[in-house]
Amino acid sequence: MSDKGLLIAALAQALPASQVRSDAESLQASSHDTWPLSTKLKRLGCHDYQADVVVEVADEQQIQRVLAIATAMDTPVTPRALASSVTGQPLPTRGGIVLDLSKMTHGCEINFTNLTVEVSTGYNGGKLEDELHAQGWTLGHSPQSLYQSTVGGWLSTLATGQFSSYYGGIEDLITAYTVILATGEKIRLKASPRAAMGPDLRQLFIGAEGTLGIVTSVQLKIFPLPEARLYDTLELPDVEAGLSIMREQGMAGLRPFLLRLYDTAEARHAMQDPQQNKPVMFIGCQGVHAIAKAEMQTLLDIAAKHGATRKGPQAALAWMERRFDFSTVENLLATTGGFAETIEVAHTWDGIGKLYHALNQMLQPHAAEVLSHFSHVYTQGTSMYMILLGKEETDELAVERLRTIWRETMRVCLEHGAELSHHHGGGLVRSPYARVSLGSAHLLLRRVKAALDPNGILNPGKLGL
Repeated sequence: MSDKGLLIAALAQALPASQVRSDAESLQASSHDTWPLSTKLKRLGCHDYQADVVVEVADEQQIQRVLAIATAMDTPVTPRALASSVTGQPLPTRGGIVLDLSKMTHGCEINFTNLTVEVSTGYNGGKLEDELHAQGWTLGHSPQSLYQSTVGGWLSTLATGQFSSYYGGIEDLITAYTVILATGEKIRLKASPRAAMGPDLRQLFIGAEGTLGIVTSVQLKIFPLPEARLYDTLELPDVEAGLSIMREQGMAGLRPFLLRLYDTAEARHAMQDPQQNKPVMFIGCQGVHAIAKAEMQTLLDIAAKHGATRKGPQAALAWMERRFDFSTVENLLATTGGFAETIEVAHTWDGIGKLYHALNQMLQPHAAEVLSHFSHVYTQGTSMYMILLGKEETDELAVERLRTIWRETMRVCLEHGAELSHHHGGGLVRSPYARVSLGSAHLLLRRVKAALDPNGILNPGKLGL
């Protein structure tokens, strides 16, 4: 029997046979995620990242059994759930086992006193938010992929949501989680509500993309639904004015839940008006009505100093209704030769403007439309989200165009000292640049990897590992 046959036989003995799949359809399906390049390759019938077997697990004990077999047989294990990744995190680079966590959906323990909820790693984020919303609560975490992603995926990719300026990123929203190491050991990481007993080890697996352990359950903060939400839309003289408003409101300690700056090209889409000829900003403040009102007025005063003109709440409200819609990118990718990409990076205030202009100038020849917005704001800087839309004659040419776009974008970002990812993680597409991006910190990552996964079986090929 071949090594692959021995592996499948061992797994079929350890788990119900129905949970162990090695048919061509299952292997091909698990060789793709929603990375646009992967989508185009799927259309071409290219399934480069195929495992030897897909194993569906239902509980922690089954995960431990799979890891024991993988360790004994020196077999890579790539965790996967709903595969909403747009950068290739759940794609196996060395065959082996795809560990399907999508059925890990049991358990939803809400503690209204401590303001937390705990669910299994495969729990759908939109389902959880809807369940909380019906009871007057929210996670505060609202990525565009909310209804296509899982809580375990959020943790593993260091995700953030559209309202991060108010609630923070996933690292701010996690209070505890459970992880199983490659060795099979089960670890619980928590701080209630804060602990000073050594380093905050909860941060260790957040953003690790399954390279250090398998997350099995996550405890998250919950928040009461806000009493009031106020909205407005601002038209701006230029992108620099918008960035100045963002920086100044951060200095003032404001926490608008909605703060999105669109350059002129993307403003046409955001306003649903092809005649829009200036950048725009959507703003929103929430909380106790009196506080939301005061915060909104302060934000409007700051904006007025930078030449902003109020356009009313309608456009911002319309965006709220369609904020989970990804169909523009999906529909274009579904056409022959059509290509689309979303690349998010981040930089400090003294670098973000230069980066914006450099990337726009470089990318203009590579796509029919180059759109930019800034939507996650911090005291020291902001993220920038680039959307590229275009069409080639064939899907093969579209694939090459996407590869060129990524290569050149990463080059420019490294030249400017920017962060290569803000909330999509590294995956396959950024892995080649991980060591340069992290610098000397990558040595620490390699040391941690060697300690926690000495055989190197967990999700190889990601984060420069």
